[in-house]
Amino acid sequence: MVYNYDKLYAETPDALGDPSPAFVQFFNQDAGEGLRILDLGCGQGRDALFIARRGHRVVGVDLSANGIRDLVAAAANENLSIEGVVADITRYTPDGIFDIILLDRTLHMLPEAPRRAVLKQLLDHVVTGGWVLIADEAANMEGFAAIFAHHSREWTKDYAKPGYLFVRQE
Repeated sequence: MVYNYDKLYAETPDALGDPSPAFVQFFNQDAGEGLRILDLGCGQGRDALFIARRGHRVVGVDLSANGIRDLVAAAANENLSIEGVVADITRYTPDGIFDIILLDRTLHMLPEAPRRAVLKQLLDHVVTGGWVLIADEAANMEGFAAIFAHHSREWTKDYAKPGYLFVRQE
């Protein structure tokens, strides 16, 4: 981890602020109901908590024990369906399949080869008709799009703007 997010989360409640607006818009308009969501690199849960409040079941994964501690405490306080997992995303294997996998400014923290490897292995954990939602450095989007293009299943770009790539498995 280049930046010490664990220290940040230990010292600062809600350190990263509100949920990302592009994800809020997606979940308000396109997500459906009662879905299983994987939030990889969830931190203290700025996106995960919002998503769970909409009635979805969320698995939040982060390297920061303090971030997961805060996420789980907030979820328990609100009786939300969130499971928190402390794990290195380069070694994490999702349990089962998900309707949506969300990566909010997480992959750019990895060198290129592990970044691509993490995304590749996630694609087999998305249900037919499910989504992968990515917010990351704009310079990484072309490489991410290539991973989807070379996957064994068909993927369709639904939303592609600088820094964002929302792809649906067909």
